[in-house]
Amino acid sequence: MLAGPGSGKTRVVTHRIAHLLREGVRPGEILALTFTNKASDEMRTRVEALTRGARVWVSTFHRFGARLLREYASYVGLTPNFTIYDVDDARQTLKRVIEAGGIRTAHYSPERIAAAISAAKNQLIAFDQYQPQIGSPLSQIVAEAYPAYQQRLLASSAVDFDDLLLHVATLLYQNADVRAELDARHRFVLVDEYQDTNRAQYVMLRALSIDYPNLAATGDPDQSIYGWRGADIRNILQFESDFPDAKVVRLEQNYRSTKSILRVADQLIGSNLRRKAKSLFTDNGEGAPVKLVQYATQDDEARSIADEIANEVAAGRRRPRDFAIFYRVNALSRSLERALREQGVPYQMVRGQEFYQRKEIKDVLAYCQLINNPRDDQAALRTINTPARGIGRKTIDRLAEYAYLHGLSLLDAARRAEQVEGVNPRSAKSVAQYAALIDRLSNLANAPLEEVLGTILTETKYREPLQDSDSEEDLNRLANIEELLTDARQFDEAHPGGGRLEEYLESAWLANETDDWQSESDKVTMMTLHAAKGLEFPVVYLVAFEHGLLPHERSINDEEQLEEERRLAFVGITRAREALQLSYAVHRDFRGQRRRTVPSQFLLEMPRDQMELVEVGRDQWYPPNWDDIGDDAFGDDESSDELDASRPARSAPGALEPFTPNLVPQAPKVMTAARLAGALPAPTSGAAPDDFVQGMTVMHPEHGPGKIVALSGAGKNRRATVQFATAGQRRFVLAHSPLRPASR
Repeated sequence: MLAGPGSGKTRVVTHRIAHLLREGVRPGEILALTFTNKASDEMRTRVEALTRGARVWVSTFHRFGARLLREYASYVGLTPNFTIYDVDDARQTLKRVIEAGGIRTAHYSPERIAAAISAAKNQLIAFDQYQPQIGSPLSQIVAEAYPAYQQRLLASSAVDFDDLLLHVATLLYQNADVRAELDARHRFVLVDEYQDTNRAQYVMLRALSIDYPNLAATGDPDQSIYGWRGADIRNILQFESDFPDAKVVRLEQNYRSTKSILRVADQLIGSNLRRKAKSLFTDNGEGAPVKLVQYATQDDEARSIADEIANEVAAGRRRPRDFAIFYRVNALSRSLERALREQGVPYQMVRGQEFYQRKEIKDVLAYCQLINNPRDDQAALRTINTPARGIGRKTIDRLAEYAYLHGLSLLDAARRAEQVEGVNPRSAKSVAQYAALIDRLSNLANAPLEEVLGTILTETKYREPLQDSDSEEDLNRLANIEELLTDARQFDEAHPGGGRLEEYLESAWLANETDDWQSESDKVTMMTLHAAKGLEFPVVYLVAFEHGLLPHERSINDEEQLEEERRLAFVGITRAREALQLSYAVHRDFRGQRRRTVPSQFLLEMPRDQMELVEVGRDQWYPPNWDDIGDDAFGDDESSDELDASRPARSAPGALEPFTPNLVPQAPKVMTAARLAGALPAPTSGAAPDDFVQGMTVMHPEHGPGKIVALSGAGKNRRATVQFATAGQRRFVLAHSPLRPASR
């Protein structure tokens, strides 16, 4: 089912399930897989409503993988009570094995090494199959770190997120009997968002569709936006080749958006080559034209959006929850948050697992992890001196070394603390008390979750220093702990009978980006474009439509990544039902620097003659001169190599450009399409003061090369302190200096 945005694909999937049930298929034979908890919960609720309570297994891929691994853990060297490490715990484990093994990482960060290991797992390359590439230092490091990391995970009976798919795909591929058993169990498989599947998920689905080839995949190549997570768009583009007997159904009618919104989205995505052609249409009204607004700064952008929302709410035309603001990266939210607060507009930030990533929450849940899985060394490391028990780093290192030499877990080593060489009697006593504490808490494994957490907090006295503190940070931590207890109480109410500790931990480990989004909350929603997938709102603002942000700077020289960025913009645009505004700023403060921006090239791929083009604010940096540019200067959809002579010179290669049309300060005014086309300039030479950044190498005609070690001021008053090899440190007013960038 090739399903365009807003085409009712969830309805199609749920009605297909209901149809199968009416045809006599047993609920236990149906498996429906998707990518987010919210999507699976919604699908499950709809199926139960359509079928009067039929219980069909609707799950995310990772939850499905976790459940299968609980059942077949021994096949892959795990125990059924294995721990699922989040990104932070997995990263800490990798750092430990790198340090313990004396692996030289050159200049590569653990994050970069972890990403390379993740990419290998997504391609189903096991640690003992990984082959380093000739001439690639990173792959040489990975070849050494990957096996040590994976062996550490297995020793702790732990998995990372990628393992939930890798282990299951390997299990199905290598064990014919298990594969046949699961294929017979799940005779009808439905997959939502098929375009987001990676290699491991593809293998899982193929394995479950051999003896009983009843696979229904729903997806849209134009909405494939997770390539950076390993998603492979080829899975959907080549579906008919993989399944020659497949029937293709196109869902091209959009029930969500107005004609004007759909027209912009359809023309934009038409620039992509890796797609399946389809023609989106809607019976909805024309609606207001899509607005494209240019602001002088990101503060003007934020204030204007906040003012518009506040005015609409005050007039009673809209509710706060009708609005959503999307951005490419979370770092762009700061000015928007401030502007909404100043207007008194309630808002919610959607950042997924953030609650479970807070230190105090991870501390408490680490005790739960250790109760559930005593082999979990990462949880033991986190809890052994939290709160402080006088167990120092040297003692912990000696315990870890003893555990490694004797093939023990860290908790087992703690139980033998008196036998560990180099641990003094006082520390040994503290360690023994810690081990005894964990053993006592382990007796609660089958108790209600709220009781487990409450006992942990009491026995460890974790809350006492927070309660005695006047620090606002400590009080916030205390409030978060209370919220965790509330969460536990609600979990107990939904799961009567107790003994669900493992299930609760799994739900925390596998939280999705939008799990904390409160759809019924009367607040403006702020989120990244990636998090917005699958949602819809009456009014959408999509900010920072700028070169280097959307498309992201990492994608600009890679055609496949550039197409994914275009798909990301397409997804954002098609979340809007009634009104849509795209915007960019002439100047934006980002990563500690003020930048002159270039409007996104994607704007020239839209039907600008059918959009409302508006200018807001006044640019103080350059003289107005853009009114003289005509339509023929840049053509229809591409920028020309010609450049207006009065235009400010461009900075060093790769720097962001100014867009400085003749702005009217009193009120917004409509731009012509020609002037928007003129916003995308061609390269020139030279550099402006705000294009110099910390650490940049610069050239001076007299002193030669130097490095910027400090910056201050802005615009014509921006100053730089430069360290030269021969002349020492010199200060320059950049607007009047002969400095030029040598490199980034």
